[in-house]
Amino acid sequence: MKGLAKLAVVTCLVSTLSGCFLTKVVTMPMRVVGATTSMVGAVVSVVPVAGNKVDAALEKADAAIDTAADTVDDVPL
Repeated sequence: MKGLAKLAVVTCLVSTLSGCFLTKVVTMPMRVVGATTSMVGAVVSVVPVAGNKVDAALEKADAAIDTAADTVDDVPL
């Protein structure tokens, strides 16, 4: 019975939240990971020769994550 009550409460909460809030809950962690990767790339870029290539690759990954997050934000709920 407790499980059913918890499920009912969660269902009510989910149904009352706006679509914008739900997409932000999904995309915010994506953007944090992308920003962290970009920051690691900036630190690694100090290493001669290979550092710049690693930084460029991580910047590309960050851009891809941002694009995916923007796509999720645009999904109408």
